[in-house]
Amino acid sequence: MPEPIRFDPTPVEAVRVQAVPVQRSRGVEHVIRAQPVTDGAGVRLFRNFDAQLQQRLDPFLMLDEFRSDDADDYIAGFPEHPHRGFETVTYMLAGTMRHQDSAGNSGLLRSGGVQWMKAARGVLHSEMPEQEQGLMHGFQLWLNLPAAEKMDPPGYDDIPAERIVAFALASGVQGKVIAGQSHGVRGPAPARATEPLYVDLALPAGTQLTLPIPQGHNSFAYVYEGEAELGPAQAVQTVAVRQLAVLGNEREADGIRIAAGQRSARLLVLAGKPLHETIVQHGPFVMNTRREIMEAFEDYQAGRLGR
Repeated sequence: MPEPIRFDPTPVEAVRVQAVPVQRSRGVEHVIRAQPVTDGAGVRLFRNFDAQLQQRLDPFLMLDEFRSDDADDYIAGFPEHPHRGFETVTYMLAGTMRHQDSAGNSGLLRSGGVQWMKAARGVLHSEMPEQEQGLMHGFQLWLNLPAAEKMDPPGYDDIPAERIVAFALASGVQGKVIAGQSHGVRGPAPARATEPLYVDLALPAGTQLTLPIPQGHNSFAYVYEGEAELGPAQAVQTVAVRQLAVLGNEREADGIRIAAGQRSARLLVLAGKPLHETIVQHGPFVMNTRREIMEAFEDYQAGRLGR
């Protein structure tokens, strides 16, 4: 068996796999450019979602990218704040951040690792940098919970880089599977009702792959380095850095074709089973009715949320 190769730039072992064919590629429905925002105590981010996109990409609620080697952009972090009704998935490419929450969980998120927090009925948590210089780069995804799970006890999974398996094709294309399954590799994230697929891809210039996506799942791709060409050969869409491509739900489409042209590409591809439930969000709370949002605020103000 060939020696495993490394997924650059994070130290994850990759197993060599065969290409997986896709009979019909999804197309690109439209492309959205990430918008610069500040959140927490002044952390600079790039945000992709709005209320309209939440409906279209159900069960996904938000994707933020943070990337800076200027400590002033991230050093203030995210002091203690509440959440209810959804999950947060933080994936770190570079840097170190400390998580602590009111359920007694604490974890150090390092380069290549993932923290998956199920806020459910409520949690107070903080995410604070444990570095004063250097690059901090990563993503935070918000994933909705079905109504039946929104008031479950909170949960927390700390997934270090060494638990994440990567695959590699003979062409040099590599992928890290964080959730779901791709090319025979299963991600370490626990099973969820929304059946999320979360893959981080690296394509050298001039390479391509086809990535299966379950039919009926909503899906998108986010390019964070270089540019990628997405969709069937007859309708290719070039997606540039910090752009999110909403992938179509064409009948009989069983995946997505992805290629890198003259430049290499790094991108995330995500897919999930839609919940088809009403989404009502106010700040850090995501429920199904306005009354449930009011109850979340009342519980927080009374000191009941996360306690």
